[in-house]
Amino acid sequence: MYLPRHFAMADPDALRAVIDRHPFATLALASDRGVMADHLPLIFDSNGGEHGVLRGHIARANPLWRGEGDAEALAIFHGPQAYITPNWYPDKREHGRVVPTWNYQVVHARGQLRFIHDPAWLLNVVSALSERFEHSRAVPWSVEDAPADYIENMCRAIVGVELTVTHLTGKHKASQHKSDAEREAIYRGLQAEDGVAADAAACLSGRLSR
Repeated sequence: MYLPRHFAMADPDALRAVIDRHPFATLALASDRGVMADHLPLIFDSNGGEHGVLRGHIARANPLWRGEGDAEALAIFHGPQAYITPNWYPDKREHGRVVPTWNYQVVHARGQLRFIHDPAWLLNVVSALSERFEHSRAVPWSVEDAPADYIENMCRAIVGVELTVTHLTGKHKASQHKSDAEREAIYRGLQAEDGVAADAAACLSGRLSR
């Protein structure tokens, strides 16, 4: 990833916060079948290894895991992103020397990937994923709400994914190198014209810390 210094995210807590807020990842690995990629939610365990562990699952029918032992892989987490029109810039009215850009936030988690078939491990990760995404609901669903034999059969149809992270890299491109007036104009434009929520607009206009 091209990473100019003024867009680099260096705070480990900020990197983990992006993963927590945007857990749906693109998982890519190179194999003898070429570069392969798929998309899945991953939950982050900060207690697993020096840089943490990501866990999830894919369908057993998914060719991503077949024929592979441990492999180096990359999980990409996408935060807010938006097209930025030059029409918002104060400099457009002054001299016109402005061009469009795209602001975004992204985290790359690189590490060793393994695929897991153990039934107990799979049940634990399915339970953890359900708890992670159901806990804020008025009546959260849990695996205990379904018949045990049904859950057991469903777990036979999946393969566990565990990425032991060796490097976390983040990029937050949010016009931080631009003037306060330009960042304020981006913030207002994202909300007024594009309907972007205030927190995402603040992130994309550099009004939030990296």
